[in-house]
Amino acid sequence: MGLNIEETKAVERFRNAIVEPSMTNLVILDFWAEWCGPCKQLTPVLEKVAAEYADKGVILAKVNVDEERFIADQFRIQSIPTVYAMFQGQPVADLTQARTESQVKALLDKLLAQLPIQPGGEAAPDIAPLLALGEEALDEGDAERAGSIFIQILEVAPESAPAHAGLIRSLIAMGQIEEAEGVLEQLPEGADKDPAIERARAALTLAKDKPEDGELAALRAAHEAAPQDMDAGLAYANGAFAAGQRDAAADTLLDMITADRGWNDGAARAKLLQIFEAIGLEDPWVSATRRRLSTVLFG
Repeated sequence: MGLNIEETKAVERFRNAIVEPSMTNLVILDFWAEWCGPCKQLTPVLEKVAAEYADKGVILAKVNVDEERFIADQFRIQSIPTVYAMFQGQPVADLTQARTESQVKALLDKLLAQLPIQPGGEAAPDIAPLLALGEEALDEGDAERAGSIFIQILEVAPESAPAHAGLIRSLIAMGQIEEAEGVLEQLPEGADKDPAIERARAALTLAKDKPEDGELAALRAAHEAAPQDMDAGLAYANGAFAAGQRDAAADTLLDMITADRGWNDGAARAKLLQIFEAIGLEDPWVSATRRRLSTVLFG
């Protein structure tokens, strides 16, 4: 892995102290330093809560950023105290903003309700809570954390189509289109027909339309200059959605459907339905936009 001796030792210490315990427990990982005043105020709070939650599978682990600079760098620590919740070797929540007992306990209660924690034993095989956690991270815009969670799931459930789909969507959100394509091409047998994979495939297809810098502005200008030009409208809608501007994409497509719903064999409506599939039919934005589409189609 290209690590020197000291870095290798640091990784091994981290594995023994944090990663291995986190396989069956929830580890509170506290990055601190001797000179950090806020750290000294937070430490007693974390120690007290961890002691009270020990029988629930909660463990406190501390990393001195001065002594473990390599580990701190891997977590991109910019300020301290920084506190993460770790499960099965991956950060599943950022606890840094929780500074009181009640705040820390509220976050831990939420995590413990979602994760298959079994202190002292093997983790339960139920991956549904982790899938929900990954989806929550995606909804919050934290694609990197979501990707880590889905990778974690695939390590214990390599056949999980929803986990593969979540990883693909996480990679798309991070702009790693080629990597997302690679995951899609190496799905386990039979997974490609799963609805979750179909949703991820639709998202990937739309993401490939993402315009280069400045190109979206040109597409918008072309559409605004000739709003009756359906091809220009469709091109702008494609680019807008791929660039993350789904409201602009939907508004454009709905205007096109209103003007001529039959144009190009219903291409505008088909594109809007593809967007719905990519986002997920249960999404509140999709539900609201579907109601707008129904109003256009059926008055």
